[in-house]
Amino acid sequence: MALAFLSSAGAQQDSPHPDAASKRLSQAVFAGGCFWCVEADFDKLNGVVDTVSGYTGGHVSNPTYEQVSHKGTGHYEAVRVTYDPDVVSYDTLVSYFFHHVDPTDPNGQFCDKGDSYRTAIFVNTDAERETAEEEIHEIDESGMLKAPVVTKVLKAETFWPAEEYHQDYYKKNPLKYRFYRTTCGRDDTVRDVWAKADSH
Repeated sequence: MALAFLSSAGAQQDSPHPDAASKRLSQAVFAGGCFWCVEADFDKLNGVVDTVSGYTGGHVSNPTYEQVSHKGTGHYEAVRVTYDPDVVSYDTLVSYFFHHVDPTDPNGQFCDKGDSYRTAIFVNTDAERETAEEEIHEIDESGMLKAPVVTKVLKAETFWPAEEYHQDYYKKNPLKYRFYRTTCGRDDTVRDVWAKADSH
């Protein structure tokens, strides 16, 4: 993700999707490198009703993309996923997330390197933590990857939605998005990382 954008948006960790209360929806937050790509991937999963790109895990309030990318705020680029637990389980979300990233890279994801591009799962409950950690244990024990999983499981913190420009980027700028995703090597790398697992 090469460009910096300077507008900002307010925190919404405690402000669920408008339909969350009436439909009993749940939310989960995942960091998997470029949030444009994570958002696009989760939008394809049945049971996901909303995705928001943003920042979490840092020490600056209301951060901008410029700050997160270049000024060491400690934030991760992340996506808040609102989902219907009657359609898709949290376990499925976690497994889906892992199979769309390289969880063995401690330095970032694909062509994007730096702390803000590392992988992490932000959990709200002990049950979510147990699910995420069990998935990591099973992946490592299976030997399906060439290196151990380094994805962190962290307590959920304030989620700051990113600038409006970043929301649904893959829909608003399809040509630029596809060019970025291809040249960054995301899909090719994911296939290579998970090749052994997919062959079974």
